[in-house]
Amino acid sequence: MTTHQGSCHCGRVSFEFEGEIGVAIECNCSICRRKGALWHGTDDAHFRLLSDEAELGVYRFGTMTASHYFCTTCGVSPFSHPRIAPSGWVVNLRCVDGVDVSKLKVFPFDGHHWEDAARQFLQARAQGAG
Repeated sequence: MTTHQGSCHCGRVSFEFEGEIGVAIECNCSICRRKGALWHGTDDAHFRLLSDEAELGVYRFGTMTASHYFCTTCGVSPFSHPRIAPSGWVVNLRCVDGVDVSKLKVFPFDGHHWEDAARQFLQARAQGAG
């Protein structure tokens, strides 16, 4: 398994995760659309925060289920606990070193209609399509 490293813009928040990156999820919900994030999911066992947690701010809204982390210095959002899997992680691939996002297959997630999109995503995943 490949180890990938990433950070916020100023470098105060750094992280790494293990796994292969071949696809990205692009969500059009109100926050992801504004961030321009491209997400890659991972679990707790494969994600490590390398910097001090004190450098992180957290933003929650709506159902208060997702935790959107950001650097309190530069404001960049490198990772989150997503609503669809609050005990897991999604990393913003735009914050990962060496990832050419133009070469990734990008799957849309209709976060604007979250309930329907989540149901479809989870059904596809259960059927082995994701």
